[in-house]
Amino acid sequence: MKTDVMTSQERLWAAIHLEQPDRVPLVPTLLPEPAAGLAGVSQATIASDNSEVVKAVFKVFDDYGGWDAIYPASYIPVQLQLGGVFPMKIKVPGQHIADDIPFQLEEVEILRLEDYDKIAEVGFDAFFNEDFLWRVTDVAPDEVRGHMDNLMIGGASFLEECANRDVQPLFLASGMHPFFKLSLMRSLVPFTQDIYYNPEPVERAIRRMTDDLLVEQKLSAINTGLGMWMCCEERAGGYFFRPEIFERFWWPYTKELVESQWSEGIVTLFHLDTCWDKNLHYFKELPKGSAILELDGTTDIFLAKEILGDHLCLKGDVPAALLAVGKPEEVTNYCRERIEKVGRGGGYILGTGCSVPPNAKPENFRAMIESVHQ
Repeated sequence: MKTDVMTSQERLWAAIHLEQPDRVPLVPTLLPEPAAGLAGVSQATIASDNSEVVKAVFKVFDDYGGWDAIYPASYIPVQLQLGGVFPMKIKVPGQHIADDIPFQLEEVEILRLEDYDKIAEVGFDAFFNEDFLWRVTDVAPDEVRGHMDNLMIGGASFLEECANRDVQPLFLASGMHPFFKLSLMRSLVPFTQDIYYNPEPVERAIRRMTDDLLVEQKLSAINTGLGMWMCCEERAGGYFFRPEIFERFWWPYTKELVESQWSEGIVTLFHLDTCWDKNLHYFKELPKGSAILELDGTTDIFLAKEILGDHLCLKGDVPAALLAVGKPEEVTNYCRERIEKVGRGGGYILGTGCSVPPNAKPENFRAMIESVHQ
């Protein structure tokens, strides 16, 4: 076993700055659902009580020896819906589905064509809170405040537990990319039809949502003091759309967001699910060191290293399937190959592809945690 000579934050930021740390930093995406699985708690329990979420997350952190930074995870599903993180219908374990099933998002066509211009006119938050939310939730208006107050209490507890263990959240400020958010609200097929056959209203909505994010996320990221915010996108890459669509509806707005944050020294963590092989070269246009690409195992991380290894930090990409059905030695070998090849020269954070799955085998999760120390 190697002996660490850097602190977790020194190690993490050395990798982000494309420097060689004492070892590859480790940041698995442990959300409430996999934390419940590894801690032996039912999905219904952690879907209904913020304090139980925090307990489960830190039980896993303690039981498995910890890691270099921790994903913020103190929410319950309905709070993601009410806060606009997932602007969709949602099925909650213990309420709509069985106790042992993680919460389910239902993607159906709810956003209407005329809603694009409403968003462009009043902004997403006003449109969502005054209109759209009540199309997707069964929460009564007078119950919203209580749910969001509980979210704040859970967040404070989460930060207290981080401080008790001398570990920092990886980020606290986050936002879903406007392109992705609209595709979820409209649903993928109608949204795709819109951008091909009626693109102007979509562009107007994305423009307004980006303008709002430029202000909101910069202030939020500055206030957290962590120097990072997360931007989530799962659909804009070449797996779904031709380069012309990417270049028109995603890339210009993304560059604005990154460059605006970088002007304040804030790094953008991209959560990029699905295959982005055809889009990797675009990220060379971003300022060096201004972003992290968090990949899920479908993007070729070795190709990403070849194209971006001297320009942006990479994170990932241990697959959920490997953690769920693989063997510990397979996990160890997978991690070792990435540590040795992607981690060579710095600029790499070992993490999970998307998230640790709710059915991860404990021995496989432990193999991933221990791999960075071997």
